[in-house]
Amino acid sequence: MDQPFLNRGTNFCDACTVRNRAICGDLDNEEIVALNAIGQRRQLAAGENLLWEGEEAVVVANVVEGLLKLSTSTAEGKEQILGLAFPADFIGRPFGHSTPYSVEALTDVLVCVFRRADFDRFARAHPNLEHKLLERTLTELDRTRKWMLLLGRMTAEQRVATFLLDLSSRVPAGEPGGMPVDAFELKLSRGQIADVLGLTIETVSRVFTKLKQAGVLSLPNRREVAIEDREALVRLAS
Repeated sequence: MDQPFLNRGTNFCDACTVRNRAICGDLDNEEIVALNAIGQRRQLAAGENLLWEGEEAVVVANVVEGLLKLSTSTAEGKEQILGLAFPADFIGRPFGHSTPYSVEALTDVLVCVFRRADFDRFARAHPNLEHKLLERTLTELDRTRKWMLLLGRMTAEQRVATFLLDLSSRVPAGEPGGMPVDAFELKLSRGQIADVLGLTIETVSRVFTKLKQAGVLSLPNRREVAIEDREALVRLAS
C-alpha cells in the first residue's frame, strides 16, 4: 500500500526531538546518515490509521510526536485496545509479512516512517540496531503483560491510577532514565481514556473527581493533570 510521505529535505535526524530515546539512539553519525537516507517523515491527523490489522506489513515507524493506539478486533467485531504508542516508541513488525494489529492516531502525530523491506536490510547490516530492537521487543512484551492485568483484574480506580502513572513516566520530560513528571498535558479526552481502559465515560469522570477530592490529583482543566500525592496514587494502582 502506498503511503503519502513528507519530503525528506535536510537530515531530519539532526533535529529529531526523540533521537536519544528512540531505537536509533545507539547509532553513530555515519549510521544515522544511512538510516536517514531510507526514511521519511509523515504527519497523521487524529483518527487516521498508519497500519491495518491483517494487511501486508509495508512500513515500520518511530513516533516523534503525538499518541497512537494499537488495537485488534475480537471475534464479535469489537475493538480491543492493546496499548498506546508514545514519542520515541517503535511501531510495526520488522522481519514480518503481516501486521498483527491496527495503529491509529489518537492525536495529531508525526512519525518517522521506513518501508519495512528497507528497514529489515538496514537492521541486519547494523547489529546495534538489531540489539535495540530486541530490547524494545522485550519491553513491549512486559507492557503487554501489564496491560492484560490492567484490563482483566484491576478495578476502575486501579486502572485510572496505573494509566496516569504510566503517562507521567512516558510523556516527553527530558532524557531517558529521568524522574517522572508530576504535571502534564492529558492528550486524551475522557471518552478516549474510557475506551483505552475498558470503562465508561461516566466511570472515568467519577474516578477523576474522587481522586481530586482526595487530594491525589489536581485538574487545572480537562486537558491537564497534576499529581499531588504520588505515593497515594502508587498505592491505589497496586
